[in-house]
Amino acid sequence: MSEMRTAVLNGGCQCGAIRYALYALPVGTICHCRMCQKAVGGPFAALATLPRADLAWTAGAPARFESSSLASRGFCAACGTPLTYEGVSEPDKIDITICSLDDPAAAAPREQYGVESRVTWFDTLAGLPAVRTDANYDGLVSRQHPDF
Repeated sequence: MSEMRTAVLNGGCQCGAIRYALYALPVGTICHCRMCQKAVGGPFAALATLPRADLAWTAGAPARFESSSLASRGFCAACGTPLTYEGVSEPDKIDITICSLDDPAAAAPREQYGVESRVTWFDTLAGLPAVRTDANYDGLVSRQHPDF
């Protein structure tokens, strides 16, 4: 089925062992709940929801961890990149981590959930000094799989 459709977005893990294609534009959200914070190792999870039928794994497949009775999370077993959130209450939908997309800007968040766990400094981020990666790491050699 997916072979006859044209992907609108692609993505994958940091090492390239897992790649996927999306056949519909996902809807972006941010979740600040403590479980999402722990799952991604960051202050929030940036997720993009779409129908499960509009996702195809084109290389590899994620390992899974049942983080609660409500959800399973997919990740790359080789490099650890968080890739999916799969809620049991909506079996026909799946969430992809926004920054695992080759073009993360294509799924800008529209809502925030779990705001009771939002870290206190979250709203101050825009006021912090901003420095480009290449300003601090002359000669950086990336071993990440390239975005396409």
